[in-house]
Amino acid sequence: MEEELSRRKFLQVSSAAGIAAAAPISASSQAAAPAGSSFRGVLCLFSKPVPQMNWSELARAAKSAGFGGIDLTVRKRGHVMPERVKQDLPKAVETIRQEGLEVPMITTELLAADNPAAEPILTTAGKLSITFLKPGYYHYKFVDVRKELEEAADKFRGLVGLAEKYGVQVGYHNHAGYIGAPVWDMAKVMDTLDPKWAGYYFDLQHATGEGGIAGWKIDALLAMPRIKMLAVKDMYWKKTDRGWSDTDCPLGLGMCHYSEFLKMSALGGFHGPVSLHLEYEIPGVSSREGIALTRAKADDVMIAAKRDLDYLKSVLGKAYESA
Repeated sequence: MEEELSRRKFLQVSSAAGIAAAAPISASSQAAAPAGSSFRGVLCLFSKPVPQMNWSELARAAKSAGFGGIDLTVRKRGHVMPERVKQDLPKAVETIRQEGLEVPMITTELLAADNPAAEPILTTAGKLSITFLKPGYYHYKFVDVRKELEEAADKFRGLVGLAEKYGVQVGYHNHAGYIGAPVWDMAKVMDTLDPKWAGYYFDLQHATGEGGIAGWKIDALLAMPRIKMLAVKDMYWKKTDRGWSDTDCPLGLGMCHYSEFLKMSALGGFHGPVSLHLEYEIPGVSSREGIALTRAKADDVMIAAKRDLDYLKSVLGKAYESA
């Protein structure tokens, strides 16, 4: 889609692709913004890269860097352990909110409604007015992919049904290598569910890695009417002695077409949470996936986070102001 594409043309293209009729333009609980207005969503720090920070340190560091919220990990080795969610999530959220930040979403490993952690996490999130939840990942065994997809679909439907009970919306992450990496995987499943409660946690980096030249754009158009949240990071393909490898990198230095994609998001009326990830290696600072090992090095990770956030704000502002 060209940068000059008008709102009218965007909606025509979306309708022709068969995606506009299934749901409202924005599946989030927030109203779509009129053309030309600024982005109204919350820019969140994904808490994964700084696991050694306590809740107060995390909130202060994110606020200092310019974030408006936290995408909090509620999973094994996360900032809140699932087995302690009833006790600790309210404390974590209160601590973060006292610093003036929001917790609009949490990242979990939930896959099914019968997971012992599902009801405690969802009921606690609902009570705390945490609107959005990222579930875990379903794996292909690459034996009978149709059957494997349907088994995953059944689990996802059940999880969404339970989440609806507690007023929590579920955004499915299109993560490379898993079921749903190409959005078409989950599209038929998603179309059977209420767009109020089930949608996508769209990740342009993974869509680019899986979709290459135009696949990311097809995925984005397919998901757009039901995007709940965005995951933001960047990558490029690198040739090594062992072949081509997808390589994470600072935002704006890779292959991801953020200017074009965010213009599409603006035209589509998206104003949900945006979670900034840092999964690239920071020389001398991180071990892998941007995870710092010591408190001092966590400060350096936050410097990288601020640099990426500043870039994101720039490209996001231009996209939404010109839409």
